[in-house]
Amino acid sequence: MPGRKYPLVTGETYHVYNRGINKQPTFTSTREYKRALSTILLYRFNSPPVKLSKFLLMKTEVQSNIIKALENNKLVEIHSYTFMPNHFHFLLTQVFESGISKFMGNFQNSYTRYFNTKNKRDGSLFLDQFKAKRIEDDKILIHVQRYIDLNPYTSFILKDIDELAKYPWSSLKDYLNDSDSDICDKKLIMSIFKSKDIYLKFVLNQADYQRTIDKIKHLTFE
Repeated sequence: MPGRKYPLVTGETYHVYNRGINKQPTFTSTREYKRALSTILLYRFNSPPVKLSKFLLMKTEVQSNIIKALENNKLVEIHSYTFMPNHFHFLLTQVFESGISKFMGNFQNSYTRYFNTKNKRDGSLFLDQFKAKRIEDDKILIHVQRYIDLNPYTSFILKDIDELAKYPWSSLKDYLNDSDSDICDKKLIMSIFKSKDIYLKFVLNQADYQRTIDKIKHLTFE
């Protein structure tokens, strides 16, 4: 993997994204999307005690106990994510030295091994160097968060905006649910909004505009 021009700084928040080589599909079935979610659930932590393949064979209660034990040993805080047919986005805060690079390496390597085995292929699945853009202030933070939430709609994966809240491979559903998320830390974003209804209104009020105007082109690769 080529070296990064600017180091990723602990305590800073970044829009992190990558896509399949030659824009090839990276998530092609419900099973693959679920595997991606399981991968980030475990590998956002530093040095999990078991490999993902073994973790997935454990009972739900045992899995929950492992996650709870790792809670203070995170590489990153995941604020939002979305998985699309040939790319993905994260909004991450680095909480451990080189945490984003370690998390991304663990995620991409683990998922690629799974994908290659399942689809009988060899070689890299994602581009060698993921993109990472530092979030400079709260205004950029909430606009990038909205961009990530809207991605399934603005990329025309979903035809109807009413389907967005039900898209299963994005963190928007976590923000609209009163229960704690297994993956996302919602505190940073929800400290800016008074309620989930206000947050949803903020997300939706730029949906069609975002489809037609590449407002934050420097933060994306589509």
